[in-house]
Amino acid sequence: MRDLTESNLKMLAGSRSFERGRGYLDAVSGVEVGDGWISASVHGTERYEVELSLDGPGGLSGECDCPFGLEGNFCKHLVALGLTMLARPEGLPRQRKAAQDRAQDLDGWLSAQSKDELLALLREQLGEDRQLRRRLEVRAASARGDLAAVRARIRELLDIGPFAQYGYVEYADARAYADQAEQAVSAISALTGSGRAAEAIPLVREAMKLLAQAVESVDDSDGWLGQVGDGLADAHLDACRAASPDPGELAHWLVGHALGESGDDLTDIDPLDYEDVLGTEGMAALRKLAVEAWQANRRGWAEKYLMERLAKAGDDVDAVIAVHAADLAPNGHTHLVIARELDTARRRDEALDWAERGVRETQDLAAVDTALVDYLCDRYVQADRFADAVALRRDHFGARRTLLPYQQLRTAARAADCWPAERESALALLRADAEHRQQGRYGGPVLVDALLDDKDVDAAWHAATEGGAHDRQWLTLADQARATRPADTLAVYVRLAEPLTKETGNAVYEELVSLLLSIRDCHRRLGTPEEFTGYVTALRTAQKRKRNLMRLMDEHGL
Repeated sequence: MRDLTESNLKMLAGSRSFERGRGYLDAVSGVEVGDGWISASVHGTERYEVELSLDGPGGLSGECDCPFGLEGNFCKHLVALGLTMLARPEGLPRQRKAAQDRAQDLDGWLSAQSKDELLALLREQLGEDRQLRRRLEVRAASARGDLAAVRARIRELLDIGPFAQYGYVEYADARAYADQAEQAVSAISALTGSGRAAEAIPLVREAMKLLAQAVESVDDSDGWLGQVGDGLADAHLDACRAASPDPGELAHWLVGHALGESGDDLTDIDPLDYEDVLGTEGMAALRKLAVEAWQANRRGWAEKYLMERLAKAGDDVDAVIAVHAADLAPNGHTHLVIARELDTARRRDEALDWAERGVRETQDLAAVDTALVDYLCDRYVQADRFADAVALRRDHFGARRTLLPYQQLRTAARAADCWPAERESALALLRADAEHRQQGRYGGPVLVDALLDDKDVDAAWHAATEGGAHDRQWLTLADQARATRPADTLAVYVRLAEPLTKETGNAVYEELVSLLLSIRDCHRRLGTPEEFTGYVTALRTAQKRKRNLMRLMDEHGL
């Protein structure tokens, strides 16, 4: 109990979840204290069951069935339960001692009962607890060697019928169905544990298919069935390890499952987890089947992924490259993936060759993967090949002619000490685009964006005046030129403010007030404050019904 402290709760949950947990103190109910654990219900968007473990090997820990908690996180609901218990510290030791006494009393009482009395008690419980009855029915069928009964029971457990309305399990019933389906996992694991692992293997594979079929008709928004699928994957691996099935047959099934041939895309099984079961013979068969599948469909995602996993597991970089090289993306992305694999293998010259090939083989440089261009330019700079970096940035800018490639060309050219010449050429292209009304990020000419980014305000103003500009560009221009062009920028601000006076909404009002502050500054610079006073007076008269606007103007002294 020493571990149950505010500092430990905050450390486990993090500051954000800890603070949010404070808001759930009134939502904690049904607190039960056991020997080493505390459980409760916490009512949030749903009712969640939480349990704190006090004496675990790692100290304080907890579990919650909320989505965040199911991912292994110490959530706000656990924080709420912990803080609730800390608020009544004097009662916790007493309650825990009482739980220990109850457990000892119960154990003593059960030990004193006769076999017939215990059977009667168990039968009574089976009449009330359907889940317990189902688990024991499967165990009984397994113990007497009735595999048909076990199979039938597992099919019943995975049947959505009792939970489905109109053939579909709604969100509210998905958890209950998942709890029932989880019993199928327990039944299969029990079969393996009883020494019948060879019989468990076909059963778990059938269960995987049934679960995959069921998920199509279940609103599994919280991922409950995914957890059941994980349980089935573990049960299959355990059964295979216990039964040592034929390596060739297992390899064939694993490859088929990885390629989706089993119809089960819910259970995530990694063939490499079975390396100890497959042995040398089975792994050879697995690789052979994977290669055959990939050769038959080199563009298949599953085939490529399986081949890549096997190649990486065997540290076979050339095989990894062969997989990627068989289906090169037209934008050079695959070339970049290969280059990075070669970098990892310390084969940097080959990596550079593949990156350069990716740029050469890209039919449309405007569509090239920009990460490939960045990678290649970085390599050029590292090798002091500044001219090559500039040439690539120049070509890329020439193909795309947007602000970002312009900025990247500027960076490369400055490093190579040739920006003035490159800038003139780049701006010439942008001037030609402006004449043809090619637009930039705000809808106006890229030329204006580039000149603004260069801090060449006068040139940008001239370009906007000659070729037009988007309102956002004009606003940026006005903000940057206000000190030197107060009369010109005043006209811009007034023009931009006019349409806002016809709109409503707090965001509009904030934008309008910002423009009014700029208009006031222009009048101050021009020495015409009385004109601004008249402008604002007329505006307030016309807009007086907009109370939020009036309040905002008052706050800014307008």
